[in-house]
Amino acid sequence: MSTLIPDFFETIAPSEADSRLARESSRLLAARKLGGQAEARIRFEDQEEPVVLPASALRLLARILTEMSRGNAVALVPTSAELSTQQAADLLCVSRPYVVKLLDEGAIPFRAVGRYRKVRFDDLMAYKRKDDEARERVLEQLAADTQELEAELRSTRHMEQPPAPPIAWDSGKSDEANRTE
Repeated sequence: MSTLIPDFFETIAPSEADSRLARESSRLLAARKLGGQAEARIRFEDQEEPVVLPASALRLLARILTEMSRGNAVALVPTSAELSTQQAADLLCVSRPYVVKLLDEGAIPFRAVGRYRKVRFDDLMAYKRKDDEARERVLEQLAADTQELEAELRSTRHMEQPPAPPIAWDSGKSDEANRTE
């Protein structure tokens, strides 16, 4: 079942104080090896009963804290969520018209809801992974081509070049006359 992301969907960057606290919390959580545990218990200072969490939720929390500690904004989006074209554009860091073009070309699946297009978050991320991989391959090829050209350039610089023929300059003639000969 698809979940619509509300119109107020946004990410908020953590403050410096949040980043410091997230760094310490992330470090403490990383020190706790959850391994194959199915659940984890967290006890708050003002409660006797611990809160029981799935270990997977705690691992996700650790990742969230790591990103916050780096100053990165974090948003939690269900993979089945449906995004508007503007939300999809924001996540890809491109314009909305470009996303619409990708949808019309069939690069990203979508469903029409009246006159609106809705994109599943997991379809958008699949497109992003594929696009990132293609971009990475192009960058690797450019780097290889650059190294090949640099090696070729270095080898041609070391080849002996025949000396240029001497230029005869008649001191009795004017500069202009010497240049035209």
